[in-house]
Amino acid sequence: QVQLVESGGGLVQAGDSLRVSCAASARTSSPYVMGWFRQAPGKEREFVVAISGSGDSIYADSVKGRFFISRDNAKNTVYLQMNRVQPVDTAVYYCAARYGSTPNNIVRYGSQYWGQGTQVTVSS
Repeated sequence: QVQLVESGGGLVQAGDSLRVSCAASARTSSPYVMGWFRQAPGKEREFVVAISGSGDSIYADSVKGRFFISRDNAKNTVYLQMNRVQPVDTAVYYCAARYGSTPNNIVRYGSQYWGQGTQVTVSS
């Protein structure tokens, strides 16, 4: 069982930077991938980025070079640094977790656990 709690988010202007965080409470010693998905109004939830416990990461093409994920295993926390945000980045951002060590599996098979979501709104 993995519980995820997001923090951060809010309203920013296009071109600004923003960081969101996700703290995990896991009653397991098994490795798990953590990452972020987002859901814009009227659209399906989509993958953004994921990272393994060893630091391997995978990004959606739409955020490569602008968004960066990092993970502090001692704190069971992942951070998503969003740079040069654009209005198209407006969405509810959900923290995700899946047991295993391969980030791509959270894309292929989906997340097993979800946070409650945090709103990110980018004004033009």
